[in-house]
Amino acid sequence: MTFDVVVEVRLRPGIADPQGATIERALPALGFDGVSSVGVGKSIRFTLESADEESARAELADLCERFLSNPVIEDSEITLTPVAS
Repeated sequence: MTFDVVVEVRLRPGIADPQGATIERALPALGFDGVSSVGVGKSIRFTLESADEESARAELADLCERFLSNPVIEDSEITLTPVAS
């Protein structure tokens, strides 16, 4: 099976986010009032071939833990969408 994959990586709660803080401080000067709790993360998109969804999820969990995120300070969220053949 082929899957479109989106992995969203975000800092865990309580971890300092200097990029988010900089953006949040700059927004009022640009006329964007009322924005708070800005967080910066990364979005990784790719296609994955796997036998089935369960195998794909297991492989992606390992990939996130070992390469795409730092599990000490980041959380990752995986979205799988089967590609029609």
